[in-house]
Formats: sequence, structure tokens, C-alpha cells
Amino acid sequence: MRCSLQSSGIPEFRWATVAGRLWPGACPRAGRRQGGLGDGPSMGHRRLMKRNENSLAATLKTLLFFTALMITVPIGLYFTTKAYIFEGALGMSNRDSYFYAAIVAVVAVHVVLALFVYVAWNEGSRQWREGKQD
Repeated sequence: MRCSLQSSGIPEFRWATVAGRLWPGACPRAGRRQGGLGDGPSMGHRRLMKRNENSLAATLKTLLFFTALMITVPIGLYFTTKAYIFEGALGMSNRDSYFYAAIVAVVAVHVVLALFVYVAWNEGSRQWREGKQD
């Protein structure tokens, strides 16, 4: 079985390529151990795993936040603008208020989607910059 070591960019941690697959830690042959599997994860590997867990949690929070916005904002704006603005303040008919309230809801969907794309883009570039500095 062939084994070769590759650096992962983290000085304390190395990857072993065994049969074409990357494995953290050691070569299977005796005497070729480089730390990792038997010794537990190195300090650099723990930092990398912690950063990935934090990144995943932040991404999930962002996704759940915008999911809630996508459900509540358009529906809330539809009924609010229909009842209070178009029928109440402007005195429109029931039929016209449905039409204009639907337009407001569609615009709200597009605004929430644009905000999500903007936040996701900036979050990805921030994580990329943090990864480049390590």
C-alpha cells in the first residue's frame, strides 16, 4: 500500500494519502506516524474544526432569519397595506386594494431576497478573508 504525506497548510497537521484518499494523521506502515489519528487532532486541526463549526452556525442562523423574514414580511405587508393604506387611507375598492397589496408583497419578496444575497455574499467573502489571513 502506497503512502505519501502532504502538508495541509497548517504546520502541526499533515494529511496522508492512502490508496488515493486523504486521511488525517498517519501512514498505515509502522514507523511512519506523523501525529493525528492516534494522538488526537493537533492544535491547528482543532482551530480549523472550531472555525468551520462557527461558520456553519452563523450560516444556519442567517438562513433561518431570512426564512422567517420571507414568510412574515410579504404576508404582513399584504394584509396591512390592503386594510389600512389602500382601503382605509386611500379609500380604494376591495378589488383594487387586492391588486395593489399584491404588488407591495411581491416587491417585499424581492427586497428580502436581495438582502439575503447581499448578506450571504459578504459573509462568504468575510470567511474567505479570515481563511487567507491564517
